[in-house]
Amino acid sequence: MTLMILGVCALVSLIVGIAMEGWPKGAHDGLGIVASILLVVFVTATSDYRQSLQFKDLDKEKKKITIQVTRNACRQKMSIYDLLPGDIVHLNIGDQVPADGLFVSGFSVLIDGSSLTGESEPVMVNADNPFMLSGTKLQDGSCKMMVTSVGMRTQWGKLMATLSEGGDDETPLQVKLNGVATIIGKVGLFFAVVTFAVMVQGLFMSKLQEGTIWSWSGDEALKLLEFFAVAVTIVVVAVPEGLPLAVTLSLAFAMKKMMNDKALVRHLAACETMGSATNICSDKTGTLTTNHMTVVKSCICMDVREVGNNNKASLCSEIPESAVKLLLQSIFTNTGGEIVINKDGKREILGTPTETALLEFGLSLGGDSRAERLASKLVKVEPFNSTKKRMGVILELPEGGLRAHTKGASEIVLAGCDKVINSNGEVVPLDVESINHLNATINQFANEALRTLCLAYMELENDFSPDNAIPLSGYTCIGIVGIKDPVRPGVKESVAICRSAGITVRMVTGDNINTAKAIARECGILTDDGIAIEGPDFREKSQEEMLALIPKIQVMARSSPMDKHTLVRQLRSIDEVVAVTGDGTNDAPALHEADIGLAMGISGTEVAKESADVIILDDNFSTIVTVAKWGRSVYINIQKFVQFQLTVNIVALIVNFSSACLTGTAPLTAVQLLWVNMIMDTLGALALATEPPTDELMKRAPVGKKGNFISNVMWRNILGQSFYQFMVIWYLQVKGKGMFSLEGPDSDLTLNTIIFNSFVFCQVFNEISSRNMEEINVFKGILNNYVFVAVLGCTAVFQVIIIEFLGTFASTTPLTCLQWFVSVFIGFLGMPVAAALKTIPV
Repeated sequence: MTLMILGVCALVSLIVGIAMEGWPKGAHDGLGIVASILLVVFVTATSDYRQSLQFKDLDKEKKKITIQVTRNACRQKMSIYDLLPGDIVHLNIGDQVPADGLFVSGFSVLIDGSSLTGESEPVMVNADNPFMLSGTKLQDGSCKMMVTSVGMRTQWGKLMATLSEGGDDETPLQVKLNGVATIIGKVGLFFAVVTFAVMVQGLFMSKLQEGTIWSWSGDEALKLLEFFAVAVTIVVVAVPEGLPLAVTLSLAFAMKKMMNDKALVRHLAACETMGSATNICSDKTGTLTTNHMTVVKSCICMDVREVGNNNKASLCSEIPESAVKLLLQSIFTNTGGEIVINKDGKREILGTPTETALLEFGLSLGGDSRAERLASKLVKVEPFNSTKKRMGVILELPEGGLRAHTKGASEIVLAGCDKVINSNGEVVPLDVESINHLNATINQFANEALRTLCLAYMELENDFSPDNAIPLSGYTCIGIVGIKDPVRPGVKESVAICRSAGITVRMVTGDNINTAKAIARECGILTDDGIAIEGPDFREKSQEEMLALIPKIQVMARSSPMDKHTLVRQLRSIDEVVAVTGDGTNDAPALHEADIGLAMGISGTEVAKESADVIILDDNFSTIVTVAKWGRSVYINIQKFVQFQLTVNIVALIVNFSSACLTGTAPLTAVQLLWVNMIMDTLGALALATEPPTDELMKRAPVGKKGNFISNVMWRNILGQSFYQFMVIWYLQVKGKGMFSLEGPDSDLTLNTIIFNSFVFCQVFNEISSRNMEEINVFKGILNNYVFVAVLGCTAVFQVIIIEFLGTFASTTPLTCLQWFVSVFIGFLGMPVAAALKTIPV
């Protein structure tokens, strides 16, 4: 709207100017405004274009999705964009179907087709109903699928071809700042109308006194146009159209930099939301820990043994042969992982870290996975899910008969056992003493921060139907293994940083409570005044009990996805800003419910990634702290920019308004104010919005949902700096001619040039002062921000060009060395003033 008003002003100015003074002299004012408009449009367009390129780069990163494929009899990982018809794709629970294809083999496959068909009921896929469509998700089961069509030839592709993707909605900060911009614009419009009315009234009064009210000359028409131009300049300087631009620039810059720090932002608003986070609900595995698991202890045949690289051979000899056979059969058949030979001819284990650890353990005991799988036929598979916390298979044995194997959370599987293999390899009833021994072993492993898994089997009757569910009880316990997943380096330090930043870290895990507590203490999450609770206990609490407990809960063990969902909802109800990490399908509701969902990229399913706002590409908790730091940086950078811009707005508005009302002219012209707008809006946004984060940001409390955006500190700096600048410019207006000994017809032009020059350099030095709103040392790290230094340099160079060479267009005249020195010195004096203001407590 401002540019439209200026366009009309330029057109009228050109017509009147050429009519009055001829070409080219009469066109200078109009062409100056046109040139300024073009410059603003060009810079804004260039900025928008660069930002769109950044989004394209980010979109490419977002689409880097890998999947396990068998091609040329070799199982390998590849991008879904490299899939070809004929490939065999391996899919597990939570995976998104990457292309159209046909079911080859698998178990208990339920497909959620709601994203494609809108139908909420899952569909069973098997040999009778083999069609699988791209974009749908595996809700349960696992399978192999042969690809039949890819890309835009799939049903999903054809659907996408008919739709156009909508643009990003405005972020909460942009909405808030648009409101600020609208209010300031309305204030500016009010001042402009009043100014125009006062100046026109003065002209009418003088004509009335002269008795020439009905006869108008060209000069008087030109005066009316000048009054209109003065009013427009007040609107120009008041409307802070750079605010939304600053937010977009800052967010786009943060997104790009966060990509380098292994954090892919899917939703722009997440950058700023993370800066306000007060709670992080974190998974354990892969986030706080390394996600590379190994079996380090075992209790097989009731005997507890250390499992090291050196004693695995002796371990095998100490266990009865019959028990070893059952153990290896359980490990190699009841698994979601697979041992393959990769392209380089090397053995590779594919699957989750837990599966990988067990398969490595089985191999170290001398097992042969291929032989075990060929020896017996899989009749039924129930994949692991977080509700049952166990997985199972039913085998048809080579000698006949059926056998079920199960493995999962130790307490749950052990509760379904009524027999155990003793140290002689015999199956004996599970008495109280044996149960106590096994439970004590589970607790001992858990207290050593080991994840425990119980493996069990049972013989089934031949009349068992594969359509029935795998039994939950009646099993014989083979043994318990303790899996170590070491805490990631740097996690303890990162948790301490969060604590100092006012962010509470809570661990939500499916592990045994003792394991969870041990890991949480090691990470620094569980403190003496904190509470560790199990999911089932948490579920039983009333609303009032939950609200009383939640502030103290630091660890939630044996939790279901619904527990995480409930915790997030309750935290948000007490006005906390919650970030949640998740890597699986079952985490998706909690990720979606949170203020900011963080998908752990390496181990995360596509469902989790789609529900998340930020994808952490290296599964590292330290990266979450980096995201929080960038989020705070975005928020504080926008605050710096608003402080800088409002100072310029207030000064320019008051100077032009008061001068126009008192003298009938404004010292700052439309072209000059457009240049100041350039410094404020585009260049100012570019400089202050690209300030990198500092460690100091993580030493202050987060800004809550209801925190005031323009803080008391900002008001102190704005009003103090505005008062200084206004007093200096007003003094120059009143005493400037005598101060610089200006006489003659050009004295007004020279004085206005000095005022304009001083005003601009006030903004240059105020921009430096705005780098830190509370610290006096504003030069710290300034040379590390090349954008900031470049913007200051460009501003100074262009200011010299405008003053010395663009006199006719910009209504300026070349200045003497003394006048230049005084202008720059007046600007520089703003810095000690800003430093003094920072010592005033608010």
